[in-house]
Formats: sequence, structure tokens, C-alpha cells
Amino acid sequence: MGAVALLVLAALLAPAGCGAGGDDPVRVGFSQLGAEGSWRAANTASIRSALTRADGFELTFSDDQRKQEGQVAALRRFIAADVDVIAFSPVVQDGWDPVLREARDAGVPVVVVDRSITSDLDGAYATRVGADFRAEGERAGRWVREHAPDARVFELQGTLGSGAQVGRQRGFRAVAGDQVVGEATGAFTRAGGRDVTAAALEAWPELDLVFAHNDDMALGAVEAVRAAGLRPGADVRVVSVDGTREALRALADGEIAHVVECDPLFGEQLAAVLRRVAAGDPVPERVVVPGRGFDRSVTAAQIEARAY
Repeated sequence: MGAVALLVLAALLAPAGCGAGGDDPVRVGFSQLGAEGSWRAANTASIRSALTRADGFELTFSDDQRKQEGQVAALRRFIAADVDVIAFSPVVQDGWDPVLREARDAGVPVVVVDRSITSDLDGAYATRVGADFRAEGERAGRWVREHAPDARVFELQGTLGSGAQVGRQRGFRAVAGDQVVGEATGAFTRAGGRDVTAAALEAWPELDLVFAHNDDMALGAVEAVRAAGLRPGADVRVVSVDGTREALRALADGEIAHVVECDPLFGEQLAAVLRRVAAGDPVPERVVVPGRGFDRSVTAAQIEARAY
């Protein structure tokens, strides 16, 4: 870990006040975008386990069913309740400025979690805690360039307009964009990945590699390849992002070729940030959750050690 990273980590872990009264819990309003699959479930569990009464938090949690209007309504409820800090995982990047302006004008700080947003509003949010999506796409693209430079790639996109979809696509296209023969969204779901890949195999019979923006879609793609009478990992390779236990098992079995990790278990990291933001202490503009890449050398011990 570099010196800058150590300084940032030390700042986040340094003692900070909890609330207006010092010993009062930090009142957090959290809007989760909704359930998509195992990654999101693990992320929700990690956040809930870190923001407990015993840890000095009073959490109001809202599952907003993958609807931006639901998230906006939740944020407005949090503003009206005068929470100490709002945190939310935005379902899409755009369209948040009106409610973020309301939060800013009310003096309620906001932390963006996991996905990213675009904003023209000064002071729209205090920081973002999450992975570097573009770097994940670049890592996947580098693997394709090195191991499958002649592959004809179908890009299985996540929810269109989401930070993960935009970032992963931009990163992958910057490295291996000339290999992409087709694209469509599976909305980060296994069923979507299966159905879209099945259609893609008919529309682009020449495709021999699928880059999926998450593991759930990748596993659906594997099902579609098998259902088409083809061999996943041989006739059609699959590259994915997340690092779930099930995807790593498929990697070890040869049905998935490469997995880029996007770690959902950053609840403690988020808790440290929220304490400082609620106390008015400085935080970096961006807190990156690190990840790594997995190939066929992944071990059974590594797979079973996964918490998601």
C-alpha cells in the first residue's frame, strides 16, 4: 500500500464525533437501489452489519426496487427527518441534482455508495465510496487483448445509464473496443443475461466471447451457451466482473474464463466515512474499494472463503 493510501486510511480511521451530542448515534438514511443478485445482497448485508446501534449508528434503510423515483422519494424522507447523513447507491447516473440541492440547502451531507453519479451542482455530495468501474472494464479488456486477441466479443451490459455500466463499458472499449461485434443490456440479472445471450448467439453466430458487466449475467450467459448446444469456456468464453463464489466455481470448472473482482463487502469502510462526514471532518473526494483479477489458478480454498 502506498504512502498516500496509508494517509487516507489513517484519516478515515481516526476518531471522529458521532453526532451533535457526541455520544448520540449517527443517524443515517440509506437508499439501496434494490435487489439484483448475490452481489447486491452481500453489499446490503455488509452495510447493515456495519451500521448498527452497537457501532454507533441509527440506520433508516430503504430498498427502492431499482426505481429512481423511489430513491428520490426516500432521499426526501431522509431530508425531512433531518438525518445526520444520507447515503445512497444510485440506480442510474443522471437526474439527481434537484434532490441533492434540497439536501445541500437543508444542510444534510450526502455520500454516494457503490455506483457513481453525474452532477453540475457544487457540493452535490461529500464523497463516493466504491470501486473504480472504468478500471474494472480496462482490466477485463486487457485480459481479452492478451488471451483472446482475435475473439469476436458480445458485450452484455448492465442497467443502462448506471455508473457500473457506463464505467465498465468505457474501460473495456478503450482497450478492446474494436473486438466488440454486438451489445445489449441484461440489466445485471441472471435471467437477463441468459435471455440476451441466447438472442445474441442467433443474431451474431460468429461471436465467441461474452464480456458480462456482472457475474449474475455471466452465469446466465453460460446457461444460454450450453442451451445452444455450445461449450462454455471452449466454443464461447465468458469474462465477468464481481467475484462471487458461484462465478469463481464456474471459473475453476472452465465455464468462465476470467473474473474481475468488485468487492461488495465495504460496510466497515463506509461506516468510517459516514462517521467523519456526520462530524464535519474532512474526507477524500473519492474512496476506492480495491479489487483484483481471478483466473483458472483460483483455488478451492479461495472460492469457499468468499462471503458472497
